[in-house]
Amino acid sequence: MKLCYGLFTNHANSSVSTGSAGQNKQHLVTKNTAKLDRETEELQHLRVSLEVGKVIQQGRQNSGLTQKDLATKINEKPQVIADYECGKAIPNNQVMGKIERAIGLKLRGKDIGLPLEAKSKKK
Repeated sequence: MKLCYGLFTNHANSSVSTGSAGQNKQHLVTKNTAKLDRETEELQHLRVSLEVGKVIQQGRQNSGLTQKDLATKINEKPQVIADYECGKAIPNNQVMGKIERAIGLKLRGKDIGLPLEAKSKKK
């Protein structure tokens, strides 16, 4: 019986693979993958709060405006107003400012729902 020990030698011409050379490493599963999955939180954009949506709706109705009327007044689409009122919109300071001026109520900061005060001109 003839034994062949050539396959188990550590020579440069050895046919035994000693590493992962030539393999697709991006698909290798590491032991840290599960840990990373547990630590990774799902990132989401902040949405307009329902409190702000209700203030917009009440201010709009007190002014006698429909969603379409308010949207036309601030040069936005009616869907934008609907999204803000139901809390689905991602807040945009420019749009929030236009809505504030149109309905006369504050939508940002601590004083949400209070009347919008006209800024006094400094001399």
